[in-house]
Amino acid sequence: MNIFDRNAKRLQKERAAADPEVEVFDYLKEEVGFRLSERILDIKRKFGKVVDLGCGRGYVSRHVLSSSIEELVMCDLSPAQLEQATGPEEAVKCQRLVVDEENLPFEPNSIDMFVSNLSLHWVNDLPGTFAQINRCLKSDGCFLASMFGGDTLFELRCSLQMAELERQGGLAAHISPFAEVRDIGGLLQRAQFTMLTIDTDEIVINYPSMFEVMWDLKGMAENNAARNRKLTIPRDTLLAASAIYDTIYGNNNGKDGTRAVPASFQVYYLMGWKPDPSQPKPKARGSGEVSLKDIHKLDEIMKKHGEIEIGEGKEK
Repeated sequence: MNIFDRNAKRLQKERAAADPEVEVFDYLKEEVGFRLSERILDIKRKFGKVVDLGCGRGYVSRHVLSSSIEELVMCDLSPAQLEQATGPEEAVKCQRLVVDEENLPFEPNSIDMFVSNLSLHWVNDLPGTFAQINRCLKSDGCFLASMFGGDTLFELRCSLQMAELERQGGLAAHISPFAEVRDIGGLLQRAQFTMLTIDTDEIVINYPSMFEVMWDLKGMAENNAARNRKLTIPRDTLLAASAIYDTIYGNNNGKDGTRAVPASFQVYYLMGWKPDPSQPKPKARGSGEVSLKDIHKLDEIMKKHGEIEIGEGKEK
């Protein structure tokens, strides 16, 4: 079942890239891309061939260093955004490919790392994409990504729903559905990733009104691309939604203390590894020497036993 219109999303990205002031709308993806690139630097390994999947205008690649990555393949659904994307430093080999995240063209066991920044939440078959990424990774390869979470833009979603119920007696899907963190973990395990790490961040940005929120979403190419979306919203419904937004969520945190409305962006950061015999393995059930209920007596236990095995070494 296809939830999103991938061709509509491609056209939205192409229109956003054609805007002469496109860089004005980069602030959110650039911030998340920077935070994601820091996680690459946290891994004490130099990766050979790395794919930046859904690179956009190069929000991660611009921070890539030769000390961490030898070769970078920048991929995006939009040729225009791919052409505009800022590449890594000169010492890193770089190539650009127009790629649909739902159909990866890479050979099995050929990639050392996949990185994806705020792109996979528009994929219809997320389990299938995760499985393709795992198949293309080499053993002990890494998958690192950021995605918008389920609470993203809840203020805008609620305001539009309440306005439509009041003015039209029903509601439509104006904000695309986002995955929940518990679903992401299950899908990564289903795709055979191990040593999973998922953490959540929230970025709240204040705007003068609801209309600036919607304008910036369009500039980011993050406007609705669901197949069942309504193409138009009546003017009176929009005005009612803006008033509801300001009444329920408004604050005085705008420039110089002026009235503003917040827009929340929940971001998931995901990390998983393709299985490999060299990776740490959990010990057999029942092999522990210390019960968690006695953890408060750790100093006493260490004095009694002299040493306690922890991982590959010994704590004395």
